[in-house]
Amino acid sequence: MSLILSIETSTKPCSVAIHDNGKLVANKILNIDRSHSEYLLLLIDQLFSIIPYDKSDLSAIAISKGPGSYTGLRVGLSTAKGLCFGLDIPLISINTLKIMIEGVSAYNITNYLLCPMIDARRNEVYCMLVDDGSKIIESINAKIIDEDSFEEILNKRKIIFFGDGSHKCKEIIKSPNAIFLNDIIPNSLFMGKLALDKFQKREFEDLDFVPTYLKSPV
Repeated sequence: MSLILSIETSTKPCSVAIHDNGKLVANKILNIDRSHSEYLLLLIDQLFSIIPYDKSDLSAIAISKGPGSYTGLRVGLSTAKGLCFGLDIPLISINTLKIMIEGVSAYNITNYLLCPMIDARRNEVYCMLVDDGSKIIESINAKIIDEDSFEEILNKRKIIFFGDGSHKCKEIIKSPNAIFLNDIIPNSLFMGKLALDKFQKREFEDLDFVPTYLKSPV
């Protein structure tokens, strides 16, 4: 058994989930702005109150490592590190954009490129571009969006944009090949398989690990 607690705090929602060998056992999500520091430990306690496991049964803890909110990432990681240290279990980190891709992949989308976007203020987003097999077309970066963004690719392929950063791009990117999905957020619900893969490969982080901020905090 590999019982993994996943923690996701990179954007406004705060979520936690338990997966057993990659299969969801239970999850909790709270969508209150700036709630991470106040409610994260409470969410974790509530999660364990509804499942037949204790924290001592955990095999590892997976954290969403960013990009995303500086404060949110810092709170999530410090909580995960504290639990890992206290329970003497490994820490796993998963890129936030890949978590979002995992969520959209559940829709069995084929023949489209996928572009998760996290709001980075003004016309800038944190994003990456992959095909329907998760092959990277454009690596993770902070991108300023204008009318020419993705133009060369959109002339040839359809791209599905999603995440809280995609909302403001809908009025800028006007190509008929641009498709926008609503209500796709980073969610610990989709971290199970990604965390299990890293656990089996023993791809663990040291406890001095820092998140992927991409930019210095403002």
